[in-house]
Amino acid sequence: MPVQRFRAVLGVLMLSTQGGDIDKIVAAEQRAILRVFGVAALVNAILSMLLASTIANPLRRLAAAAVRVRRGVKNREEIPDFSDRQDEIGNLSVALRDMTNALYARIEAIESFAADVSHELKNPLTSLRSAVETLPLAKTEESRARLLEVIQHDVRRLDRLITDISDASRLDAELAREDGRRVDLLKLITEIAEASREARREKKNVAIEVRTAKKDQPARDFFVAGHDLRLGQVLTNLIENARSFVPEDDGRIIITLSRTTRHVVVTVEDNGPGITVDDIERIFERFYTDRPSSEAFGQNSGLGLSISRQIVEAHGGRLTAENIPGAKPGQYQGARFIVTLPAEA
Repeated sequence: MPVQRFRAVLGVLMLSTQGGDIDKIVAAEQRAILRVFGVAALVNAILSMLLASTIANPLRRLAAAAVRVRRGVKNREEIPDFSDRQDEIGNLSVALRDMTNALYARIEAIESFAADVSHELKNPLTSLRSAVETLPLAKTEESRARLLEVIQHDVRRLDRLITDISDASRLDAELAREDGRRVDLLKLITEIAEASREARREKKNVAIEVRTAKKDQPARDFFVAGHDLRLGQVLTNLIENARSFVPEDDGRIIITLSRTTRHVVVTVEDNGPGITVDDIERIFERFYTDRPSSEAFGQNSGLGLSISRQIVEAHGGRLTAENIPGAKPGQYQGARFIVTLPAEA
């Protein structure tokens, strides 16, 4: 290369090197790149195995369990439990297990309900068939009239059973479809009590009183979120159930509303004979009946209190029963039903 100054060539610079030096430098760089690539490939393989063991495999097991549940709903399948993991996989596992348990619980409830319905329908059907088969053999008008009365009674009983069964079967779907609204519980109970007084005035003179735990307590303390028609059904069932047990002459039903920090509590008390201790929980079972001797057989389907508890629990509350203690041990002044509902904020 010429060395110039103002276009004047002052000298020449010559640089020489051996032929293998550049090849060695290029080869060294290639080996460095290969080492980096090897390390990156090794890290990638390790990360892939870690991801497969911590994410892909658990997801694959959860998916396989979900498929087994879908294909064999009659056989209870266990969902893998990853609840000890504090991440999204653990949350998904818990959600799937809860959903599956709820599904199995619903299936078992449907099967139990179907079995109960089948059992309850057989009784009036058996009686009806017996009366129909006996009717042609009746020789007197009195016998025929008695058999016809039995047939009419069984038909009415079947109609009542089918109506209550239909109401109970569609209750969950109806509550899930409809959005809850603000319900003034004090106003609702007052209207139901008044309607009950008017509807049954001729049949049984029962005093129905509505009160609040604190005098002049504002109505806004008794607002709840829910379905007014279904809550009204609960209160009507409790009032009519109490009416059937109170004395004919001085029957008394007291409905009291009170408010706690988060709940509205409604108690329905009567001055009837109370509830047998062993039957306090059984009265909420489907088709269980324990009616007073004065009431004709077959007038009650045994679904009223069961439906009432189902409605209250669907609103996030609870329905319980207890006896009102009397003056002496073992004596009761009546029964008390307690409805607890979440208060609207």
